[in-house]
Amino acid sequence: MRVIAAAGSGKTSVMVARAAYAITRGLVPASRILMLAFNADAAEELQERVTTRLAALGISSDGLRASTFHSFGLSIIGQATGRKPRIAPWVENGKDVAKIAEIVDGLRDSSPGFRYKWDTFRLLYPHMADEPDGGEPDSYDRATRLTGFETYRGETVRSEGERLIANWLFLNGVEYEYERRYAHDVADSAHSQYRPDFFYPAVQVWHEHWALRADGTPPESFTGYADSMRWKKRIHERYGTTLVETTWHEIADLSGFESLERDLRRHGLELDWNPDRPIPGAPPMEHERLARLMRTFMSHAKSGSWTRADLEERIRDLPKRRQARARHFLDLYWQIHERWEAELRAIEAVDFDDMLLRAAELVEQNPSLRRWDLVMVDEFQDTSRARARLTRALITGPDKHLLAVGDDWQAINRFAGADLGVMTSFDAFFGPALTRRLETTFRCTQTIADVASRFVARNPSQLRKRVRAARGTDGPPVTVVRIPSREAIPDAIAAHLTDLSASAPGSSVDVLGRYRFERDLLRRGSYPELRLTFRTIHASKGLEADFVVLPNLTTGTFGLPSGIADDPILSLAMSGDDGFPHSEERRLFYVALTRARRGVTIFTVVGLESPFVVELLQDSGVVVKSQAADVDAVRVCPTCGEGTLVQRKSRHGLFLGCSRFPKCRATARL
Repeated sequence: MRVIAAAGSGKTSVMVARAAYAITRGLVPASRILMLAFNADAAEELQERVTTRLAALGISSDGLRASTFHSFGLSIIGQATGRKPRIAPWVENGKDVAKIAEIVDGLRDSSPGFRYKWDTFRLLYPHMADEPDGGEPDSYDRATRLTGFETYRGETVRSEGERLIANWLFLNGVEYEYERRYAHDVADSAHSQYRPDFFYPAVQVWHEHWALRADGTPPESFTGYADSMRWKKRIHERYGTTLVETTWHEIADLSGFESLERDLRRHGLELDWNPDRPIPGAPPMEHERLARLMRTFMSHAKSGSWTRADLEERIRDLPKRRQARARHFLDLYWQIHERWEAELRAIEAVDFDDMLLRAAELVEQNPSLRRWDLVMVDEFQDTSRARARLTRALITGPDKHLLAVGDDWQAINRFAGADLGVMTSFDAFFGPALTRRLETTFRCTQTIADVASRFVARNPSQLRKRVRAARGTDGPPVTVVRIPSREAIPDAIAAHLTDLSASAPGSSVDVLGRYRFERDLLRRGSYPELRLTFRTIHASKGLEADFVVLPNLTTGTFGLPSGIADDPILSLAMSGDDGFPHSEERRLFYVALTRARRGVTIFTVVGLESPFVVELLQDSGVVVKSQAADVDAVRVCPTCGEGTLVQRKSRHGLFLGCSRFPKCRATARL
């Protein structure tokens, strides 16, 4: 049975009640009931609640076990082999990403080839558009009025392909000029003055980067592109100027830089590759972020038992434009993987994924290890494929029962190896099953439940449910407070907490940040009438408070949704996400909203509103307040729907522009 449960709907109570029912009806003895949870606190709470509640009913729970998957897996291996494995200390202590970084440092020191591949992936290919005209603009040059992509040098170029080349030139110490006016006046009735993409003044060489796919075609939107290419090439032939050429598909598959380097050296340019150059412009991908991506990929690859051959086969299923980058990544990954495994062997330890798979193998091979007739799994939306395999092994055979309780709306641990497909495609993993829903929340007001439900359910891939509040229809609205500037946020939060101290003394308040550094938005001081706690939203999972404060719902790299998108490379080792924009971040925001029993207050900045806030501004259950009288009424951008129209100034005067500029260039009159 799969139970799809709303936030605060009593998932634990259902598990406890099912255990009591099974025991009292004589269906399953307590000693053959197993409850599995995802962390020690949850397992301890399960054990305490089942023991206490059954005792209150006069039911013995002797032998009933509540455990984490990890603790259970270790015990299974110990019982089956006589040797309980040791978990690597860096895994057990949560230092696994730091361990990956340590391995990378060692490989970079010992292998020039690894160092070069690591640096080129991190600095040149942290992301890659699927088409020559793809990618989201992130820069605007006021002098040239060009919207485009910021380079390491700090300039704006027109395309992602040109940014790749500009960054490669910068890292090689090559002096270049972007779109310099051609040496000869060639403008005519059909053409404006020619400005090639790059110029190398030291050797008087021009460079054109053609937006061509592997089949030689440009994007369909590039009208007249082939004629333009022919005209430009004839110009160089007519005046005898030197031209080097690259194409988007060659740069995208990593081969283009080799030929570009040969061409530039042939014409007398010296290249000095230095990945440690100080970068004044666009920030590069940090070593730590790439190390974290490697660790996430490793967890999914191990959990899915993917071999080299498996992943190579999956690469062949990718679009050709993505295959070279994927192979580049896997070449790095397998070297890190081998060093990781060597370090485990050196201390005779395992990691969690290996341990779970080993436990599953032993149960699959030895039916006597299937000693439980009723297995119940909590927070099932966070199940990895390794956990799913162990669970399936435990219930293989006659007279075995599984109760899996979870909420796909709260699936927020993809980065840690969770695979939501295990819950949403439940039958595919476990066979025919019943599905039941817990749709009454005993936590939130109906207003909060409605706002949160409408928000998360915009993603059509989420499982449907209608959440009803046991308290009825009353309840304060969700409040969005718009602040004039980021600097004013701490004072605004302090004023709100002061008001809560007076109006709701004795209340608990959770301030939930997307990142730990948002703790700094809380002014030092005391609110003696409140039980105040700062947590990250991830850490708040399973908890609740009277009031929730979201201190910084703004847009940007460290906003919510986070500007650090999941790398599509993860799809090689796991089921892909549903393709809905910001799907996991949307569920994270849902988790934050539904921690509150009595009220939610969201702080944002005028002109920097998170796209999620922009959605809420259009919800009837949300009240919008402003901290300053001069803050204009909010107007959602009619073009993108994710930004707001804010006042801007140009040489022609004042106008309204989208707050997401340059990603959205919508304008309106005042």
